[in-house]
Amino acid sequence: MFSFPHPLNLLFHLNILISTELSWLKMEYVVQAQRQKYDCLLFDLDDTLYPLSAGLAAAVLNNIKDYIAEKLGVDAEKIPELCNLLYKNYGTTMAGLRAIGYDFDYDEYHSFVHGRLPYDNLKPDPVLRSLLLSLPIRKFIFTNGDKIHAAKVLNKLGLEDCFEGMICFETLNPSVLDKNESVRRSGDGIFDIIGHFSTTNSTSELPKTPVVCKPSEDAIEKALSILNVNPQTTLFFEDSVRNIQSGKRVGLDTVLVGSSHRCKGADYALESIHNLKEAIPELWEKVSVAAYKLLVETPVTA
Repeated sequence: MFSFPHPLNLLFHLNILISTELSWLKMEYVVQAQRQKYDCLLFDLDDTLYPLSAGLAAAVLNNIKDYIAEKLGVDAEKIPELCNLLYKNYGTTMAGLRAIGYDFDYDEYHSFVHGRLPYDNLKPDPVLRSLLLSLPIRKFIFTNGDKIHAAKVLNKLGLEDCFEGMICFETLNPSVLDKNESVRRSGDGIFDIIGHFSTTNSTSELPKTPVVCKPSEDAIEKALSILNVNPQTTLFFEDSVRNIQSGKRVGLDTVLVGSSHRCKGADYALESIHNLKEAIPELWEKVSVAAYKLLVETPVTA
């Protein structure tokens, strides 16, 4: 004959079940609370890990203008406006040149533009090196530049072993042009971008570029996919406002480097990368296991 358990026994078992559930909930809460906010740091390279005053950016622009004049045969007086429009609309001058119809060897372009840079202006940075090595978080470089340029910069700064990996031009653009392809010079087949913007109410669309680069959201998403990192737990360091804003749109938290004033889309702002620890001290917070042990060893009762 079936008999109901004594009420006191039911209460006893119910108390055990409640206590167990509360224990697991409380343990899970502590683990979540102790988890670091970021598990990946993504750093731009040029004018982010070293200051704009190093002079490389100005030298790059001059070399690009020389390349366009010498290799592509563009009239000198048109080059400043052309460079400005290409950079503004395509992210990099190279991406813009390819969009409007110039075909050239990528390696030759990079060699010409970066080969004559004043790399000696860059000095070893033991302060930044110490900061980076003390960070208990994965770190990567994300640059529009080519791998040779990136390696030279990191070597000059003494930071070559501070990063787990790198996203660069070759990573985002693995299918490069045939090295024997001839250069197309100005003339037929080149989209007149200067004329496009000088015409009121132009209805023609800008041609698309085959080059993948920042600030394209596709480029940032591709980089995150290659690295297999979560944008929600990745912090993105950049000196470019528009790259910051693109990063924000794909879900990254962002740090504007080179200014103490936050722009739209920036979660933090650093006058210098050296201010990292003062501005974002939580990056160095260690996970404390003491509280977790105490919780596990202390019985939880209803």
